[in-house]
Amino acid sequence: MSDTLGQALDQLLTDVAVKAAADPSQSYTAKLLQGGPVLCGKKLGEEGVETALAIAGGTTDEIAKEAADLLYHLAVGLLARGVTGAEIAAVLEARRGTSGLVEKAGRANS
Repeated sequence: MSDTLGQALDQLLTDVAVKAAADPSQSYTAKLLQGGPVLCGKKLGEEGVETALAIAGGTTDEIAKEAADLLYHLAVGLLARGVTGAEIAAVLEARRGTSGLVEKAGRANS
């Protein structure tokens, strides 16, 4: 069992990468990846809406389950597009200590 969300995310990314090589008739992950980035993106969007609705009015348990589904589909989508956890971590680290308002304003100018 993972002690932190970071460890759980690292394990999730590893598990998704392993499942990518499975037979799509036997693996939901492989089936999603076979559908390409468009299918992965659509599923991620669906999970995003479900998570938002759970946050708006669900229980803590419902929120945690929907958030886990969202993170899983994000991991699959990232793999479909070849984006690594290290690349995301680098962006987060670069933003660390910067006001969200300042960071967002900087993106609008680029």
